[in-house]
This record gives sequence, C-alpha cells and structure tokens, in this order.
Amino acid sequence: MAFKIYTKTGDTGNTSLFGGARVPKSHMRVESYGTIDELNSYIGLLSDLIETPQYKAVLKEVQDRLFTIGAVLASDPSKQMMTPDLKQEDIQLLEKEIDTMELALPPLKNFILPGGHTTVSFCNIARTVCRRAERLVVALNSVEAIDPLSIQYLNRFSDYLFVLGRKVGQDLGANEVIWKPRV
Repeated sequence: MAFKIYTKTGDTGNTSLFGGARVPKSHMRVESYGTIDELNSYIGLLSDLIETPQYKAVLKEVQDRLFTIGAVLASDPSKQMMTPDLKQEDIQLLEKEIDTMELALPPLKNFILPGGHTTVSFCNIARTVCRRAERLVVALNSVEAIDPLSIQYLNRFSDYLFVLGRKVGQDLGANEVIWKPRV
C-alpha cells in the first residue's frame, strides 16, 4: 500500500506530536516548529539565489540543524524520545562564519534598511522569520523547558543572516541603504 500524504486526522484542527500526543494546531509548540519550517523554506530559497559555495554549504548545514530543532519541538515533551541534538559546535560554526564575513565588511556605523538587491532582501526576510521563531521558542520555554542551545542557535543564526545580507550585498556590488531618521 502506498503512503498517502493526507491522513484526515488534522481536519478538526488538531495535530499529533511525535510520540502521539494530540494538540491544537494553534498550540505554541506547533507555532514554534511551524515557524522553524517556514524559516527553513526561506533558507532553501536563499541558497538557490546565492552562488558562493561557502555560503551555500553553511546554509545547507543550517537547514539540517533547523530540522533538528523542528524535530525536538515537534516531539511530545512528556515522553523520553530519541531526537537529534544540537551541539555547541553548531553555534561556533555560525560565529566563525560571522567573524570571517565581518573581516571583509566596513564597520557598521548606522542602521541600514533592508534591500539593495533581491538576494539581500531575502536574507533580511529570513532574518525576521528567524527572529520570530526565536521569540516563539522563548515563549514556549516560559511554559515548557526547551534546550537552551535551540534558543542560542536561533539567536546566532539571525545574526548570521544579517551579516550574510551585508556580505552578499558587497559581493554583488549593491549599496547599503543607510537609515536617516528625521529629527
């Protein structure tokens, strides 16, 4: 028998976590891993737009780690389940990449507006989705303990996306648009 993508078990507005617990689709846990999935989709799009092999390799690694975070968030917290895990080295990789890119960038002296090139704009869209995912996971953590590395990873990844946007813009010859507040 072939596997069907639809199960009809979610038709009433509930879904199953790994481990069997049923929760409303509006549950903070589902919002959290759904936003991680949205972020992962944007990272796929960003990877399709970027040509630099090093950036593509890091984004592929991040997609794997986002699946890890999503799997943990989609698991029933009341059950002991084998799930993939994050490691401190995953965060260190992002920090190393940020530091490397920043060496080639002019120091940031002003706020910059998102834009300047389509790829830069998608870096910023992904960054804002990452920040939303982080906020949701932090909110979930206030009611159910979440691995602190997941929160740290999302925080560092949003920083990475900001710097990546600047670096990709530089590589593409796009100008950074400085925010000039009215005073």
